[in-house]
Amino acid sequence: MLSLVTGASSGIGLQYATQLARDYHSDLLLVSNQEKELEEVAQNLKNEYGVNTLSHYADLSQPDAADLLFAYCKDNGLVVDVLINNAGVFFFNPYCETSTKRIDLMLNLHMITVAKLCRLFGEEMINRQLTEQEQQEKINGCKRKKGYILNMSSMSAWMAMPGIQTYNATKAFIYNFSKSLWYELKPKGVNITVMTPGAVDTALFGLAPNLRKLAVNLTVAIPPEKLVKRALRKMFKGKKADMPGVINHLATPLLKHTPDWLVFLAIKYVGRFQK
Repeated sequence: MLSLVTGASSGIGLQYATQLARDYHSDLLLVSNQEKELEEVAQNLKNEYGVNTLSHYADLSQPDAADLLFAYCKDNGLVVDVLINNAGVFFFNPYCETSTKRIDLMLNLHMITVAKLCRLFGEEMINRQLTEQEQQEKINGCKRKKGYILNMSSMSAWMAMPGIQTYNATKAFIYNFSKSLWYELKPKGVNITVMTPGAVDTALFGLAPNLRKLAVNLTVAIPPEKLVKRALRKMFKGKKADMPGVINHLATPLLKHTPDWLVFLAIKYVGRFQK
């Protein structure tokens, strides 16, 4: 089994790569725009878990990134069984004060590249013929499928929050796109899962260390290793979508009906909690 993980050099992506190698004995194609860190991760995972690893430097925010990555796999005879679309960025900034270059980066990375990768690798998975041995294999107790795709959305998909207007809009796209695609691909032997976590304890959101620790202790934030373990389990079981955390499930309906005064209050204070 070969797993392609984007954004694999750190954070949640590193956890996906680690757990796929450690718990599922999967070979890895790791993709990131952090070339040096990516090569170190690939070598470390190969040494520690005895799986084959390839590191591939790529800027997935470029419009043609998905086509180039797919071509790389075809040219090198790489057949991807698991696609983890994890790469992402986050920034809190008023929209009209954000450069169009930065907006393009987020739109391309979160939507264009994800949609194209699902299209290209999804078709390849659909057309794949499993061997007799593969047909007998089970992953997490479930019959093996032709392919698996996991996309990372966010609880913010339900938030109308100024400052993260581009982030939450792109995450809403990923959520609805993935759920719709699940219906198309499932009958053809390919599973797609979308995860919608709340806060995750990584450096992505720029919170101060003491606030990150407090968020985890209050179960407001989830450690990346716990999130990934759950996500992989849900993916291999064919789950369509999943949101970890009871608090997140309780909060989601409230987010859809947040009063305007509270939104304006949040705008005023949220920036103070970042580094």
